[in-house]
Amino acid sequence: MMNLYIKNMVCNRCIMVVKQELEILGLKPIRVSMGEAELKKQLSAKQMQQLNSRLLQLGFEILDDKKQKQIEKIKSLLIKKVQSGDVEEHFSISEYLSNALHKDYSYISRLFSEVEGITVEQFFILQKTEKVKELLVYGEQNLSEISFLLGYSSVAHLSAQFKKVTGLTPSQFKKIGSTNRKSLDSVQNKKL
Repeated sequence: MMNLYIKNMVCNRCIMVVKQELEILGLKPIRVSMGEAELKKQLSAKQMQQLNSRLLQLGFEILDDKKQKQIEKIKSLLIKKVQSGDVEEHFSISEYLSNALHKDYSYISRLFSEVEGITVEQFFILQKTEKVKELLVYGEQNLSEISFLLGYSSVAHLSAQFKKVTGLTPSQFKKIGSTNRKSLDSVQNKKL
């Protein structure tokens, strides 16, 4: 078996596209999940080059650096948590990542900051902000429901954090609409 770690694979559509490319190349994946694909057998250098070339054309990249693989795993876990809409009010990023990765949080945090130039917490806030934007644009939930889904202690906390990141209140953003949204894979290195 072989595990591939793939950069920019951050949504269900990405998973579908990567799985389709693997199947087109006859690589028959066992499992494809956010940021990762598990194959039945090792790839030859030629197959690896061919796959990487195809994935690059689609905006993805096979990661070969151990640190970068860890970073993608961290991002993938955090994005998945935000997208689930099931963030508890007292959600602990450190506990969540330590348990999921079986690593000390100080190592995870230091590595992430060193490679990405922002903290894990800042990345998580940026992801939550984009999810708030998405939910505001779809208009199916009010701010109170959104704050509950994403683990904010109150609507005021959500609004303050949203304004700090975007420069707009949630209601101002809602008036503007979806022109201010970003794709999840582009929400990475903005400092708060």
